[in-house]
Amino acid sequence: MQFRRLLLSLFLLGMNLLGFAQMKQKPTWTTSFSPSNPKPGDEVELIMSCKIDKDWYIYSNDFSDKVGPIVAFLEFKKDPSYQLVGKTRPIGSHKKFDEVFEGEVSTFTGKAEFRQKVKILKANPEISVEMEYQECSTVTGQCVLHNDKLTWKIKTSGKETATAEPNKEATVEPVAPATATIPADTQAVESSNSTAAADSSSAIEPPAEATSSTKGSFLAFLLVAFLGGLVAVVTPCVFPMLPMTVTFFTKRSDNRAQGIRRALTFGMSIIAIYSSLGFVFSLFGLGPEFGNWLSTSWVPNILFFIIFIVFAASFLGLFEITLPHQFVNSVDSKSSMGSFLGVFFMAFTLVLVSFSCTGPIVGSLLIEAVGGAFLKPMLGMAAFGAGLALPFTLFAIFPSAMQNLPKSGGWLNSVKVVLGFLELALAFKFLSIPDQTYHWGLLDREVYLAIWIVVFSLMGLYLLGKLKFSHDSDVPYISVPRLFLAIATFTFVVYLIPGLWGAPLKALSGYLPPQETLDFDLVDEREMEGQVTSHAASSESKNVRFSNLFKLPHKLNGFFDYKEAVEYAKKVNKPVFIDFTGHGCVNCREMEANVWSDPEVLKRLREDYVVVALYVDDKTELPQNEWYTSKFDGKEKKTIGKQNFDFQVSRFNANAQPYYVLIDHEGNPLVSPKAYDLNISNFVAFLDKGKENFENRKK
Repeated sequence: MQFRRLLLSLFLLGMNLLGFAQMKQKPTWTTSFSPSNPKPGDEVELIMSCKIDKDWYIYSNDFSDKVGPIVAFLEFKKDPSYQLVGKTRPIGSHKKFDEVFEGEVSTFTGKAEFRQKVKILKANPEISVEMEYQECSTVTGQCVLHNDKLTWKIKTSGKETATAEPNKEATVEPVAPATATIPADTQAVESSNSTAAADSSSAIEPPAEATSSTKGSFLAFLLVAFLGGLVAVVTPCVFPMLPMTVTFFTKRSDNRAQGIRRALTFGMSIIAIYSSLGFVFSLFGLGPEFGNWLSTSWVPNILFFIIFIVFAASFLGLFEITLPHQFVNSVDSKSSMGSFLGVFFMAFTLVLVSFSCTGPIVGSLLIEAVGGAFLKPMLGMAAFGAGLALPFTLFAIFPSAMQNLPKSGGWLNSVKVVLGFLELALAFKFLSIPDQTYHWGLLDREVYLAIWIVVFSLMGLYLLGKLKFSHDSDVPYISVPRLFLAIATFTFVVYLIPGLWGAPLKALSGYLPPQETLDFDLVDEREMEGQVTSHAASSESKNVRFSNLFKLPHKLNGFFDYKEAVEYAKKVNKPVFIDFTGHGCVNCREMEANVWSDPEVLKRLREDYVVVALYVDDKTELPQNEWYTSKFDGKEKKTIGKQNFDFQVSRFNANAQPYYVLIDHEGNPLVSPKAYDLNISNFVAFLDKGKENFENRKK
């Protein structure tokens, strides 16, 4: 949920990169049995197996359901033609202690296999089993709940001589999957679990494009990390070290081959150092719940706000942030050691000296990586290190190219000041998130926009030379690139100004507080004039639970409590549109601004569905009699956000937002849920298919 925050700090590059998706195609299971030609009275071993994609694993059925992850559940259909013998056994599963769930779990990687012995009682039995199991990714941290039905048609030989042994079937005890204890307002969904499991048509089956989208979002993260490293090269802390480093390699190498080896060692050392920093973060085992807390809680966000204000003040010239000189000098002195160690410590010195400029970028990357899989912080830091190391390595290999670089001078300080303005603007994004999740009311949309308009106006004046700091060089004239940057900055300011009176500013929808926080919205008032809503009419919407805390976009009427929405849907005989969203969810705001705003989408949401928005990051504490302990993670859920997040994870096995689910009055999904997708026609088709399936089920 903090991905766009990082992009803004890197000169607002890549605003339209894909958001996070949460779904994946289920594995394909194969079945067999042994011996191949049984007769009634024989025991047969049923075998079911599947291949598991790279970087994914499946939870087995041989650990306690009280640990946290969903245990594989296999239920064989009762039939007089056969009888179960013993329990279903996992083959090749590996047990380990999970630090996140603080308990022992058992998983499959590469291949999953279960075996079940049965006794044949009648000729030619047909045996079927329904499976429910959880598959998770080691790269993205994504987990998906799958349902499947497998069948064996066994041809027998000989006569039917076997008879059932009394109570033999009682030996089968498949472990049930862990499901959350859902409070009263979500019981309707839980009551439908058995129906959804038995009917594969109503099970949640992720669309095929989700896998590529997940990979795309992770690759986008690595790309931005790499670009962050390149941006760091042109900062005043790093750029002056380019000629020094090249001189070191060219003058201290006996021949060109040795110089190239040292240059490559230098680059790899930088990557290794930053990867080690990511590894330290990975060791904490910080999962999705911690990522949610880090993204939305007031403690880390206020801390980040202060840190970014401090860095902005430093970049603007108020003071200099440096590491202790004694420590830096101690590391630098070791650069004269033997070949490999000397080059490594030289790289370490570069990392330390550049801290005051690279710190905000590295910090933003680590914030984005927390809540991901174990490898994400390490790979993100490695990509950043690669971007930083690449110019040093290339110039060391081709030193003649140094002649084409601009000389160090006042332009480097200008870069630092511009970064300071960007850090200042970005700081208020951190403050805005807890302001929304805790309903402080400090940074409504118009206040936030006013701050950005002032900050970027001052940045434009600085680029034109009309604003000068004490440490700036005289600017007798401005260069053409600087003029172009000033034009782009003032264009951005002009774009922001109409937002004070309600312009949607779709290109920045994920960065700004919601449109509903705007006190004076001329655009929305004009669009809604004379419009008649179709459900939750104004007389009833005044009594909607939590309507004093939340508002739906585009003046939609709806609900913010699941049970209340389902009850109303039964009255008006419409399906329910569940919007799992969050105050700090960038992609949610983009969907609302760019997809929900389309007339065809709005028409369907108003006329065809009862809309319920479930905020997963809201910090409002519920009355004590509504608290409950989740069986999914064993933790007490006291706030609106924690209960909604627990509901999303335990019921739909998704932990990212936005996440849209269309259900009937019994809580059964009407179509596969949908995640972030800015294609309007896809969203319209999603809504139309849900309505069509709802009408068919009524018939």
